Amino acid sequence: MLIPSRRLGKSELRVSPVGLGCWQFSQGKGFNKYWTVLADRTIEGIVAASLDGGVNWFDTAEAYGSGASERALARTLQKTGRRPGEVIIATKWTPVFRTAGNIPKTIKLRLDGLSPYGIDLYQVHSPLFLSSTENIMKAMAVLAKEGRIRTIGVSNFGAKRMRKAQRSLADLGIDLVSNQVRYSLVHRKIETNGVLETARELGISIIAYSPLDQGVLSGRFHDNPDLVKSLSGPRKYRGFYRRKSLERTRPVIDILKEIGVRYQATPAQIALNWLFSFHGETVVVIPGATKEGQAVDNARSMSFTLMKDELDHLDRVSQPFL
Repeated sequence: MLIPSRRLGKSELRVSPVGLGCWQFSQGKGFNKYWTVLADRTIEGIVAASLDGGVNWFDTAEAYGSGASERALARTLQKTGRRPGEVIIATKWTPVFRTAGNIPKTIKLRLDGLSPYGIDLYQVHSPLFLSSTENIMKAMAVLAKEGRIRTIGVSNFGAKRMRKAQRSLADLGIDLVSNQVRYSLVHRKIETNGVLETARELGISIIAYSPLDQGVLSGRFHDNPDLVKSLSGPRKYRGFYRRKSLERTRPVIDILKEIGVRYQATPAQIALNWLFSFHGETVVVIPGATKEGQAVDNARSMSFTLMKDELDHLDRVSQPFL
């Protein structure tokens, strides 16, 4: 099956509508004990299944186990036989309590951890830095002009700061290509706070993280709320797993199941397809996976095309989450 790629922002990068988020590869290090430690063979199965399903890009970060996710991803891609240039790699600089001067100081660690693969998209993980946005973007631009990274993105930026970042880079002759934000059928705030509108205006791609709200949109917790107890680390305490929240999201799950019957697809696959389809090519998604089967399911969300009336129906039923 040939899966159409789409342009990331105004760059030359062409990505599949679904990528693989790699936070779960952090191997329980640092604050990332949010996830259990995955065996190497599990990670290999997840990455291989993603590639086999048409996924051509992977998103990781310095913060994911202080580089453990980056290293695990690079090792695994090498085992699959993928050569540099055959996959697209996105990673992120951790800005918390740091200034722009830290960007050139830590880039070698990022490149070494991902070696032999390069950094196709380098993102500022959040706006919680100690320098001005202009100086942060100038430091990122130097890396791009030196050829150490290919493109520049941000993450968790609001509309005003995203516009400021784009303007700062434009003054240097460089495009801001993406903003990675939380976005799903039951978390649609970027549609009302100006982020999506600004991204479309400026030609910036939205990279949706937690596109399944960490499994909520699979429907499995609605079918069996006791499954929450089996979640690892602090995940089980997140508010969206509480019974009251599950009841609030149940109408969305019911429609996902109904539409899924027509395509022999799971609720999660329908939810992902809606997310990367409803706004044209503006949105791409990076679901995670802790099992090979989840990676297979994520990739299969690209194997069908939802009809306009189905997209609109899901839009209507998820209006409470705008």
